[in-house]
Amino acid sequence: MLTKTDRQFLAEKNISEDLLNEQLACFVKGIVPLDVKSSATIQKGIKIISGEQRTEYIRKWDNYLLGSKTILKFVPASGAASRMFKDLFAFLSADYPFPTTDFEKLFFDQIAHFAFFEALNTQCLKNEGKDIVSLMAEGKYKIIVENLLENKGLGYGSLPKGLLAFHRYPDAPRTALEEHLVEGALYAKNNTGKVNLHLTVSPDHLPLFEKAMEEKRTQYEQKFKVTYSISFSTQNPNTDTIAVNMNYEPFRKADGSLLFRPGGHGALISNLNQIDADIVFVKNIDNVAPDHLKNDTVTYKKILAGVLVDLQEKSFSYLQLIESGNYSHKQVKEMIYFLQNELCIKNPEIKHLEDAELILYIKRKLLRPLRVCGMVQNDGEPGGGPFFVSNPDGTISLQIVEKSQMNRNDPAKQALYAEGTHFNPVDLVCAVKKPNGEKYNLPDYVDRNAGFISKKSRGGRELQALELPGLWNGAMSDWNTVFIEVPIETFNPVKTVNDLLRPQHQ
Repeated sequence: MLTKTDRQFLAEKNISEDLLNEQLACFVKGIVPLDVKSSATIQKGIKIISGEQRTEYIRKWDNYLLGSKTILKFVPASGAASRMFKDLFAFLSADYPFPTTDFEKLFFDQIAHFAFFEALNTQCLKNEGKDIVSLMAEGKYKIIVENLLENKGLGYGSLPKGLLAFHRYPDAPRTALEEHLVEGALYAKNNTGKVNLHLTVSPDHLPLFEKAMEEKRTQYEQKFKVTYSISFSTQNPNTDTIAVNMNYEPFRKADGSLLFRPGGHGALISNLNQIDADIVFVKNIDNVAPDHLKNDTVTYKKILAGVLVDLQEKSFSYLQLIESGNYSHKQVKEMIYFLQNELCIKNPEIKHLEDAELILYIKRKLLRPLRVCGMVQNDGEPGGGPFFVSNPDGTISLQIVEKSQMNRNDPAKQALYAEGTHFNPVDLVCAVKKPNGEKYNLPDYVDRNAGFISKKSRGGRELQALELPGLWNGAMSDWNTVFIEVPIETFNPVKTVNDLLRPQHQ
């Protein structure tokens, strides 16, 4: 039962009672697993781009950049980097003074190879009167970690991941944010030399990002002869989701107020929807490489974008033909072939559709947002992968599927997931406008049943939390989706600080 205070709170967050009840119903009925039919593989569902095709798609993208369309890089950069340092936080609270675990030993053995080493050494000299080598010689390993993580030193434990020094260069180290500035200049510069970059950030970190941009913008504009247009957004409070107790009743805090929690990265579909751009690159903040390894990244970003432009041109051409009403039986067959073989959309009932129904079906499938997604061969990284999935309308199409979306009680489905050959590195290029230039309303294409329920606790009390459909799976469920194999070299995530010691970050 909602109180007057509850309703006032909902109004402040711009969350309707209908939406609240919809979220509560999700806990009661549970999340329905996706009807996954098969894995997408290079034999079926994932395209390999040959050498000759690569040249053609790169040319197509370079030509597109010469036009007047708006290109934008969209970088989810929310949250602190604290998870990167969980092993070091554990070391600080451990009852032993010296590196003991393999992780701790590697960190200190290779500490001089981190891009932040010089800055950390300076902080140790300032705060402790001794450099890192001297502190290690005296067994003061925890003092070094304190100077790395705590605010008396570099404060990395509470900084956003995008503002940490990732890579070394002769003049100065670069943060992940700076690497995205460089990437934007290399494959997303328009005909006037403008690079549009949008980052989703935590409200607490927004001033830090703005300050960093002001400090670095001119340097990279001069280096690459570009002009940056940089914007930020934060997760909207109305995308938070209600928490419930174990009886599916709204969880109330000690003061009796309702508990809402951030809805996960799927909430960012609202941020993406607010952006006015024709083509949008989506890539996580930590997936960057130093300059000497950027070639594959830039090449395949252009290839993905070239494939996207090619598919969009064909889709728009067919939609224009449908609108004209002047199409032949042969052209209708060509459109069906395009849906089935280029966009990988199967419809078991297509043979039973009348002519008018068939045209409406083709138009409905073509008139949707379009994305081309890079897929890397699976080498054991946790996360989603490419699959063929049955849709509510009976069609079968490509989707990015997380393990949590599979039926946990069906061994065959779990085996299907385990046997997947490819992995989703979050390497997307998206076309988000209709042929007439009008923007698609992206929330209309979200599968609202594709969320995730997890068990949490607060103040010693158990609760259940609801995550919204993920940005690149459920939130883009009803998009036209194409998968392209990209080299593993284009995927360089940093989940822990020791990942920065991998060859691809040195």
